[in-house]
Amino acid sequence: MTHILFTISTAFMLGLSGLTFNRTHLLSALLCLEGMMLSLFIALAMWCSQNETMMFSSAPLLLLALSACEAGLGLSLLVATSRTHGSDHLKNLNLLQC
Repeated sequence: MTHILFTISTAFMLGLSGLTFNRTHLLSALLCLEGMMLSLFIALAMWCSQNETMMFSSAPLLLLALSACEAGLGLSLLVATSRTHGSDHLKNLNLLQC
């Protein structure tokens, strides 16, 4: 396993562990998701550059566009949640309650 692959997989696993264990605020969950998407983007871009395939060269840009859409949607949900519930604590959000 190369050092770069180890670093990218460690960054992804740290984001995943932060998402599972640090579930107090919605903003911290969104930051962990963005870290995971960034490590996936770097891994996909490096894979495309190492294989020198033109067929998959647009895949990192597509992933980056979907990541930007996910970030915008997450921030809009954060604003809507903080306006209705008063805070962004995940323990205050109950999906069974209207």
